Amino acid sequence: MATYFSEASFKFLRGLARNNNKAWFTAHKPQYEEHVRQPFLRLLADLQPDLAAVSPHFRSDPKTVGGSLFRIYRDARFSNDKSPYKSWQGARLYHERSRQVAAPSYYIHLQPGECFVGAGLWHPEPDTQRRVRQFILDNPGSWRATAHGAKFRKRYDREDSEKLSRPPRGFPADFEFIDDLKHRNFVFWRSIDDATMAGPRLRQVLAADLAALGPFVDYLCAALDLEF
Repeated sequence: MATYFSEASFKFLRGLARNNNKAWFTAHKPQYEEHVRQPFLRLLADLQPDLAAVSPHFRSDPKTVGGSLFRIYRDARFSNDKSPYKSWQGARLYHERSRQVAAPSYYIHLQPGECFVGAGLWHPEPDTQRRVRQFILDNPGSWRATAHGAKFRKRYDREDSEKLSRPPRGFPADFEFIDDLKHRNFVFWRSIDDATMAGPRLRQVLAADLAALGPFVDYLCAALDLEF
């Protein structure tokens, strides 16, 4: 079984968090390539058949540019934080039509002490939010089975950082899942400890998460008229 990340991966990211500047990053870029970027690209390549077994319409793309791996460089144009680099590395496993229409995705996050895997819709546009909310309202039974199953909720947490204080306009306050409709993001996730991220079973662990999160992603695809 292949190992992707190591203590050297976390050491680099901890160092970057302490020294978030161009001079430090340039001096340590070989360590970034060896211990973070290239291992992540290998992981993405190895996960593609596992993802295809869940859905043939999603991609774990190891291309160096334009693939699943996010750039380490931050877009600080509209932020008060002008740090040039992210202190983590993330990857988005995306729907084949995601460049044309709104679509859910899987996400893998590498950061010392804060690694996680998740899936869903992050910061969807208002029209996309409305479509998902309406679909949940119209299909509560399958939503209950998908997002409220005991086994699923024991393993995954609901992302709840952004939530309306009142029911969204046009939706009944007494709806069984009105609390779900208040969320801005439709995301479930779980933490992964550093030892697992640096261990030989990482691919198997993530493959199991892709499968377990599949019904939730499938539901969101149905809400948006996307193939799964």
